[in-house]
Amino acid sequence: MVDRSVPSARLPVPAVAGRAVVLASVFVCAACGLVYELELVALASSLIGDPVTQASVVLSVMVFAMGVGSLLAKRLRCRAAVGFCLVEALLALVGGGSAMALYASFAWLGAPRLTLVAWALAIGVLIGAEMPLLMTLIQRIRRQDPGGAVADLFAADYVGALVGGLAFPFLLLPFFGQLTGALLTGVVNALAGGVVVLWLFQHDLGRRARCSLLVVNGVVCALLALAAQLVGPFEYAARQALYGAEVRVSVDAGSRQLVLTGHPPTG
Repeated sequence: MVDRSVPSARLPVPAVAGRAVVLASVFVCAACGLVYELELVALASSLIGDPVTQASVVLSVMVFAMGVGSLLAKRLRCRAAVGFCLVEALLALVGGGSAMALYASFAWLGAPRLTLVAWALAIGVLIGAEMPLLMTLIQRIRRQDPGGAVADLFAADYVGALVGGLAFPFLLLPFFGQLTGALLTGVVNALAGGVVVLWLFQHDLGRRARCSLLVVNGVVCALLALAAQLVGPFEYAARQALYGAEVRVSVDAGSRQLVLTGHPPTG
């Protein structure tokens, strides 16, 4: 049964290309979402230990939060384009900064478990809000049976999750490290959401809404880029706070970090 209640959108490209753009965005956002999840698990395991417990906490909280986010997104379906862009911008900021937040909590606040749960909850709510909004957007491009639309969205979502799960250990960790990798993922996430709304669904937006969303996405990307420039000093300060002595050698070994501290010998 085709849903006739959703009005059609005016697009700058044919409907087939528009659907491809939305599905590509689903793919990218799913990959980013899984990277955030793996970042939290890996960093929590490194800082707190007990990787089984950390993985169980993150997975359980995020899956629960996704259900909550899906319910909350029902209120945004009347303005799905604006809602999706804002959700992705917020997810990029929260998810991209999650590793630094957890590291800072461990180094200065001494409450990494609370931070882990809070960030997993926030990321899960935002990820859960994506699918209802995307369902509305894709139905506005070309009305089709809801079962077929759901199948297309979940296929792109699962393939994106596969790519994100493989990119994290084989690309992001070796080449960028945990903190920078999370921040880079946030930038990609924000751009994916911005392209769908600010270009594909541009006719759904008034001038004021378009400018506001451009500013929001620009500020998010600028904050993530700035944080990426500060990763080095941030890690140094966090290690000083953690170990209480001069860090002489620090080596990244996958999801583990080997640190040698102490004062140089005198005399």
